[in-house]
Amino acid sequence: MEVILASVFSSIIIFITVFYMVKVFITAFKRNEISHRKLIIFSTLSIVIGLLVVFVLPFGYQKIMDHIY
Repeated sequence: MEVILASVFSSIIIFITVFYMVKVFITAFKRNEISHRKLIIFSTLSIVIGLLVVFVLPFGYQKIMDHIY
């Protein structure tokens, strides 16, 4: 139960972080600081890395809980 709660709250924080990173990339694109290609690459990489972390997170928390108990 603790692992699920920790994973859910961490996932929410990661999704919020990725959302705001994409907003920053869009703002940089509108100000002509990055190109359209970089906008697509940076946004895609942020989303993919965020999803990978969210999927791996429960296993990491489970290992930590196993060492504690």
